[in-house]
Amino acid sequence: MSQQEQHIILFDGHCNLCNSTVITVIKNDKKKRFKFAALQSDTGKLLLSKFNINALNTDSIILIEANRYAQESTAVLKIAKHLSGLYPLLYGFIIIPTFIRNGLYKYIAKNRYKWFGRKDQCMVPSPDLKARSL
Repeated sequence: MSQQEQHIILFDGHCNLCNSTVITVIKNDKKKRFKFAALQSDTGKLLLSKFNINALNTDSIILIEANRYAQESTAVLKIAKHLSGLYPLLYGFIIIPTFIRNGLYKYIAKNRYKWFGRKDQCMVPSPDLKARSL
């Protein structure tokens, strides 16, 4: 798969919700389309810099596809579109105006550590995640 065809998910490696989301994506990504990097990793920092995304203002999941990126609710919905099971149905929420979707996303992101917890360091990758990490 060329870099143009890669689908890269950047996530907060300290966030329990984000780590659970990555595990869910791996389990439901039958075509193994997605690669992963923590925002805090060297690769994550390099990609943030490449796309001119301010790391200090980013508490979002970021999806990089075809040399473009999506973040917040748009990234989540685009990821769901490519998963197995019922997840692609979530993409239907793309019709909701972005400011509404992102308002909900930001509310969850703001409270994610309080509700789901936080790790002091990035998770130890499973063999599946390790094989798909950048």
